[in-house]
Amino acid sequence: MSQRVRLVQAGWDAPLEYEPDAPSAPLEAGQVRVAVEACGVCHRDLLDREGRFPFMRLPITPGHEATGRVVELGPAVTGLAVGARVATMHRDACGECVACARGDTTLCVGAAWVFGLLADGGYASEVVAPASALYAVPDAMPAAQAAVLHCTFGTAYRDLVTLARVHAGERVLVTGANGGVGTAAVQIAARLGAHVVALVRNREHEAFLRALGANEVTTDAKSASPVDVAVDTVGAPTFLAALHALQIGGRIVTVGNVTREKVALNLGLVITRGLTILGGSGATHDEMRAVLALHAERPFDFPLARAMPLERADEAQRLVRAGGLRGRIVLEPRRP
Repeated sequence: MSQRVRLVQAGWDAPLEYEPDAPSAPLEAGQVRVAVEACGVCHRDLLDREGRFPFMRLPITPGHEATGRVVELGPAVTGLAVGARVATMHRDACGECVACARGDTTLCVGAAWVFGLLADGGYASEVVAPASALYAVPDAMPAAQAAVLHCTFGTAYRDLVTLARVHAGERVLVTGANGGVGTAAVQIAARLGAHVVALVRNREHEAFLRALGANEVTTDAKSASPVDVAVDTVGAPTFLAALHALQIGGRIVTVGNVTREKVALNLGLVITRGLTILGGSGATHDEMRAVLALHAERPFDFPLARAMPLERADEAQRLVRAGGLRGRIVLEPRRP
């Protein structure tokens, strides 16, 4: 038996349900069982709860930011052993499509094990997953950090290095800079030698963000322009402002989608200024190895808003929904 949290009904009228004695899922070929140490509460969890993805199955256990140790191997699992410390990717990879063949597993067209949407996620004391949906993390890394590493620093690394190809001396704007991906993007952009401009709603975050590496902190994207690259972790509320802050030939990577609103795009602006719009996504295994190497070279700062027991998952999501947090909330299951 295990603990888990269930999303039974989309929306905010019904609370998440905590089950202290849930049955353990059986293992199939290629799958492993992981005893969860911690799981982050990401803004995408809120989108899942709101029913933003029509293909989501219910009931389901939320969470795609989990870490723990492998406790059982299913048939045909290679590359992992019982006792290994691992953390979750966003989903698995088929290993056979064109994207997988070139190593870009985050764009796999055959993946179907999407934590929190199509498969039970990490708001639990154990999670079952294909081996391809996991990556190794150091034994010494604190659980709260290991849980959120992929979705925050992994995403920021892919956005800035793989997609935007930021180089030293460029000006980089980060919207929603006080959030999980935002704080990671500030730190990685600073390590790349960029001049980092952090955009926030409230200037109370200024000292915090400057300590992470921001050169400027602003509540107005216009004052930040022109920039070479923008990483938009928010979505519709900030996307157009970030786009207009780009100089000629600028690049914007959009990874935020916090509201349902659509954006009316002026194609003339994009064309005449030669702008590039890129869709961000989770990191690959190779990118996570690069992130871990950067962390080993000089540890990142992991802003964590707070740790909460698993049974308070509903409260945790509502706190994230209210906004204004610095970094992630992390859920921890009760130990036996």
